[in-house]
Amino acid sequence: MFFNFVDELREAGIPASFKEHLTLIEALDRDVIEQTPEAFYYLSRATFVKDEGLLDRFDQVFDKVFKGLLTDYGQDPVDIPEEWLKAVAEKFLTPEEMAEIEALGDWDEIMETLKKRLEEQQERHEGGNKWIGTGGTSPFGHSGYNPEGVRIGGQSKHKRAVKVWEKREFKNLDNTRELGSRNIKMALRRLRRFAREGAADELDLDATIEGTAKQGWLDIHMRPERHNAVKLLLFLDVGGSMDPFIKLVEELFSAATSEFKNLEFFYFHNCLYEGVWKDNRRRWSERTKTWDILHKFGHDYKIVFVGDAAMSPYEITHPGGSVEHFNEEAGTAWMKRVTDTYPAAVWINPVPEKQWGYSQSTRMIRELMKDRMYPLTIDGLDDAMRELSRKQG
Repeated sequence: MFFNFVDELREAGIPASFKEHLTLIEALDRDVIEQTPEAFYYLSRATFVKDEGLLDRFDQVFDKVFKGLLTDYGQDPVDIPEEWLKAVAEKFLTPEEMAEIEALGDWDEIMETLKKRLEEQQERHEGGNKWIGTGGTSPFGHSGYNPEGVRIGGQSKHKRAVKVWEKREFKNLDNTRELGSRNIKMALRRLRRFAREGAADELDLDATIEGTAKQGWLDIHMRPERHNAVKLLLFLDVGGSMDPFIKLVEELFSAATSEFKNLEFFYFHNCLYEGVWKDNRRRWSERTKTWDILHKFGHDYKIVFVGDAAMSPYEITHPGGSVEHFNEEAGTAWMKRVTDTYPAAVWINPVPEKQWGYSQSTRMIRELMKDRMYPLTIDGLDDAMRELSRKQG
């Protein structure tokens, strides 16, 4: 298994020498760590990873090679049938029963009711219709059913929560990922405007020949390198419902960073608010104010949002609608500021276009983008690049 681990690290582009392998084995032989999977993870990471930019790739390899090691550690060895767990955690309702469950009302009513329940509830509840708990038909908790409510922890099942409270961990996208399809690069190349700028460090062969012929001696001419002069701001939605599209978005991210020299990228979650970030591990401690972006980058930048636009409508329309913090201004205000500042802006959606009509939030984002939403397909990217080329910022 250890040899396979080293091979996988090398395939992922992480330098893993035989010496480092022996160092890891020696450390294990000398019992320098506790005999736990977590301690082994940190020891092997410290041994092989010398560049912080490789941490995400190391995590992916570790998960692939030692899959289940961390999650199984310390668990009760007794196997419990999955059907038994489902019976306790989830109450299955017929369509008729679902129709009988009434929603609490609008955003303010839901949040006010939740506040009262938090003050009154004294213990854990399962399968009820009022208190905060698991299963059942209460509008608060998780793993149950209600037309609208607040999901607290757990996994989304019916995609109806107006707000979600839980701790979320996001991973950075890997911009060195090899493309699954060269066609993505080809589609992005529609958005190119070549110019020669900067230091003259490239030989101008034609001018050198012409100058030498005129002067009678070697007359060398240099020129700046020719590159794509288009300036691009890339906003990437991460976490939650975007997790199934990580591979596809990484391919787009990799292609964009190779095609555009003047590219800046930022992460956001669900909807744009007052702050964005560059590193998902430090998204709370190292945030960039959206206002600063609007003032720092000129109007000639092209804007590309990448996200599934799947969220509660309140995340777009209401202050406090964000799933992770209290946003003083609604997402609509920030989306409008960006599109007003940058005439050339599009939204790329990885969800198949035929499914957009089923999501109210997708329709709202599409309207805020003035119908400039395109699917993350070759044809969709081609259309998006044509749109950005027409809009000269």
